[in-house]
Amino acid sequence: MEAVRLPDEAAFRAFRADCEAERGWLSRYSREGVAVWGQPPPPGGDAAVQRVKGRIHMPDVPAETAYDVLHDTEYRKKWDLNVIETHEIARLADNADVGYYAWKCPKPLKNRDVVTLRSWRALETSYVIINFSVKHPKYPPRKDLVRAVSLLTGYLIQSTGPKSCSLTYLAQVDPKGSLPKWVVNKSSQYLAPKVSSASSAQTSCLKYTSWKEEHNGDAKPWLHPEQNQLPYMALSDLSLQHASSLENIDESSLMEAKDEKGDTSGSEN
Repeated sequence: MEAVRLPDEAAFRAFRADCEAERGWLSRYSREGVAVWGQPPPPGGDAAVQRVKGRIHMPDVPAETAYDVLHDTEYRKKWDLNVIETHEIARLADNADVGYYAWKCPKPLKNRDVVTLRSWRALETSYVIINFSVKHPKYPPRKDLVRAVSLLTGYLIQSTGPKSCSLTYLAQVDPKGSLPKWVVNKSSQYLAPKVSSASSAQTSCLKYTSWKEEHNGDAKPWLHPEQNQLPYMALSDLSLQHASSLENIDESSLMEAKDEKGDTSGSEN
């Protein structure tokens, strides 16, 4: 059982550098303040385990608000259109916890879930939230979902002014399963929590302050650890989740769903 360690300062700074980097990333989309890039794996790697990065500029959202929105699990259930179920399981440190997240995949693929160690930190004028997959003894893979593996996923929130910020989402997720070529060709954004969620986040950030005032407005345990009521869990009770130890679900023969007009789509379950 491979030991789990909390990310250190160097890990957060390395993630921020990856979010800011341009070299090695291929542009997939750029319009109206939203950009998406892909980074194929090195030769000989698993074709499904590529990295995807998205960035959205939010001119009317302070960085602090975006950070709160990404942390607030109850609010996430309102704006994240991909979520099936999400909750924190236990805390590991003042800036780290272990949690569960299940999300929708495009039909006819099976939906996915992950158990991850999440950690966060403020760095000068930016915030970083990162996660990676772990094994939790009380959260084994479910029969109705495919257990995916987050190799490294997270957010970089950077202040661009008193009331503006940019939000960068970077994900490297092994979706598991023997996948059809149409999924692999359309990039891993179909099998990671979607970059398009950032657009939903922007709209929701504008509504967050008024929502929070009516929903336990003073409770922000990600900023005030003394408010955290989750049970403590020892790091030694967790182990790293490797893709090789999970069952491969054969989805290679599935055809892409079509809408009523006959167009293929990544429609969600």
